[in-house]
Amino acid sequence: MQIPVEERAGSILALDEVLERLEKFDETQARIVEMRFFGGMNNGEIADSLDISERTVGREWESARLWLYRELNKK
Repeated sequence: MQIPVEERAGSILALDEVLERLEKFDETQARIVEMRFFGGMNNGEIADSLDISERTVGREWESARLWLYRELNKK
């Protein structure tokens, strides 16, 4: 399935906006989202990069995902 460029651009802009809000709320979670979503990094790579445990990366990723989901689905 192909997503029209206009829809992808709007989605990326919306994600960028909520990532900026997340960064103000929790900078580590924002970095983890960026590294996973834009960098394609796995938990081990992120843990090494941020000098935290993989378990912490996993917890922070789950928390960030829930926060982003709520923010992106507000009406």
